[in-house]
Amino acid sequence: MDKIFEVDFGGKPLKVEPGLAPQANASFKVTYGETVILVTVVMDKDIKDGADFLPLSVEYEEKLYAAGRIKGSRFIKREGKATDEAILTGRVIDRIIRPRFDQRIRNSIQVVVTVFSFDGINDPDIPAIIGTSLALSVSDIPWDGPLAAVRVAKRGDDFLLNPNYEERSDTVLDLTIAGDGELFNMIELGSKGVSNDEIMNAVYFAKKEIQKNILFQKDIIKKLQKPKRQIDFLELDKNVIGKLDKFLEANLPQVLEEKNKLDFKEALEKVRQGFFQSAEEIMPESKTSFQVRDALEIYFEKAIDSLVHRNILTKNKRPDGRKLDELRKIECRVGVLPRTHGSALFKRGLTHVLSVVTLAGPGEEQLLDGMEVVGTKRFMHHYNFPPYSVGETGPFRGPGRREIGHGALAEKAVKPTIPKKADFPYTIRIVSEVLSSNGSSSMASTCGSSLSLFDAGVPVQEAIAGIAMGLMIDESHQNYKILTDIQGPEDHYGDMDLKVAGSFEKVTAMQMDVKIKGITEKILKEALQQSQEARQIILKKMATAISSPRKELSPFAPKIIALKISREKIGELIGSGGKTVNGIIEKTKTTINIEDDGYVYISGDNLQRVQEAAEIVKEITREYHPGEIYQGTITRLLDFGVFVQLSPNHEGLIHISKLSPHYIKNVRDVVSEGDKVEVEVIEIDELGRINLKLLKNLSKKETPSSSKKPLINDRSHRRPPRSRSNHGFRRNFH
Repeated sequence: MDKIFEVDFGGKPLKVEPGLAPQANASFKVTYGETVILVTVVMDKDIKDGADFLPLSVEYEEKLYAAGRIKGSRFIKREGKATDEAILTGRVIDRIIRPRFDQRIRNSIQVVVTVFSFDGINDPDIPAIIGTSLALSVSDIPWDGPLAAVRVAKRGDDFLLNPNYEERSDTVLDLTIAGDGELFNMIELGSKGVSNDEIMNAVYFAKKEIQKNILFQKDIIKKLQKPKRQIDFLELDKNVIGKLDKFLEANLPQVLEEKNKLDFKEALEKVRQGFFQSAEEIMPESKTSFQVRDALEIYFEKAIDSLVHRNILTKNKRPDGRKLDELRKIECRVGVLPRTHGSALFKRGLTHVLSVVTLAGPGEEQLLDGMEVVGTKRFMHHYNFPPYSVGETGPFRGPGRREIGHGALAEKAVKPTIPKKADFPYTIRIVSEVLSSNGSSSMASTCGSSLSLFDAGVPVQEAIAGIAMGLMIDESHQNYKILTDIQGPEDHYGDMDLKVAGSFEKVTAMQMDVKIKGITEKILKEALQQSQEARQIILKKMATAISSPRKELSPFAPKIIALKISREKIGELIGSGGKTVNGIIEKTKTTINIEDDGYVYISGDNLQRVQEAAEIVKEITREYHPGEIYQGTITRLLDFGVFVQLSPNHEGLIHISKLSPHYIKNVRDVVSEGDKVEVEVIEIDELGRINLKLLKNLSKKETPSSSKKPLINDRSHRRPPRSRSNHGFRRNFH
């Protein structure tokens, strides 16, 4: 049996066991609490036909059996399409490990993470990252590891390492960060709004824990590592390189002078064609050999990369001529669509995003039925990136991983500003349509979403803007330049993509990827400060289009009234088999949602009908208290008293002794069936029965108190003896 390795990780044991899948290149079972995951890594022996990029895939599989659940659908019990949460976790793992591969590899590499057991306490994502690092490190797959990741949350003044779900629910900061102990190569952050200093303090805290885990991994790797597979990459002849360099030196610099993306693409394509024509003259085999052509493509891309770096690092010269901290031109418009509930168009250079808000009742919340998350979701942001946005054609097959990831990032950025359901009981969906893209479309979606919420009249707390920061760094890692608002070539050939979203002073979301081994705390701190300055400029520009949420919702938005009733009244409102609530719905043509906490949400297109339904609900669920005065109708006359209809669902009893200040023998001497009366509640007994006192008969001119003078032997202040029938009533009345 293979050895099980164990280390304390955030106050809990992290256990790793190798070899559970013996035919994979490597595998590890990782246990954290009672959450258990299996990581396997496999690399094909042969090159993938036609591949001109690193063919790496990361599959993260949530199994419902891990949480002791069976899929809710009656017709499909297998796990189907991966949940958004699973896709996002897979993307995080991919973003961490990808930069540490030699990008020239053309053998398919697949990482599969399977969650076998989920305890509902410990998130599988961090153990999955560590398991992936270990599996790649001990396998024969060429990879420059190990890497570790931790989650850090802040509650009060304290940082929590790898907090459980309950601890994360009331934290102001949730940071996932990965690195090798010295450099950081992936960051995901969501918060309720934190300062740059708070973020950096969390990073410093995380670094110490990452370093501890790296030592743990290195000990395992030393004991288990296999020799790495040697891959022979095709190297171009020096004479060939010399001739190609002359062509590139003569033609490439002019291409980078093109400030317009479309002109740049066209000019670059002409140079590319000329480059390959020259190569074919020098190396005829490049016409038929895919490997030779791939090697030439790698060299061509490397030449552009080197030139872009050199221009920025030595001349502060960006491809479009901007200063290093200069933003592209920004334009903002709101209310661009006539029938939607809210819309905004945000333009930053050639990146244009249309964001549209739709409001609906609570019944339209998204139902979540995943392994980790079960429940509902009332705020959603969806991001679409059609092929025409980059001047291409392509299939429409629904959102891919990139679309889901970008949509989730913008959603995370804006979510802290969304009002609570009790204050604004609408389900909110934003869709961001990327009309044109030239870098940072996710951050443009964040800006557009914030503007569209203002336009829709959603009472959000403040506006949120997003910006993408870039980096150019030399091989020594000593000379570097941070770029504000990266686009096209800077994104593709740059070393870092740091997206930061937030308000004037606070950050609500952040995401970082790199193409190098990683960055230092110093670079991150400077980039955060530069991003804040950029956000402030963007927010001021956004305010010129709309500075605060509109006072009223769109006339096309549904009308909603929220009521809070006693939880004990829920059954009464629903009625037997739903008869009562369905009757209200049918009568008023509205939709009624009743929550377990006693909140009732009434929605519909017609405000008058919604108000009518609300009044009916109030009457049905009304709670009566001693001393309150109501008007009602006499419905039944009995020897011992009369019944008064207070609401469609409530009756009260006026005992004969409470009909008049004088002694009376017959209730008919004071009231008649159908009389409108004013009554006071004097008691709610232990069974919920309402006892009343007559104040005024509204159907007669005289009140009970003025109809007669008191008799000399009046005993009206005493309760008359109860008859047998009276006892029977009090036992059964409800």
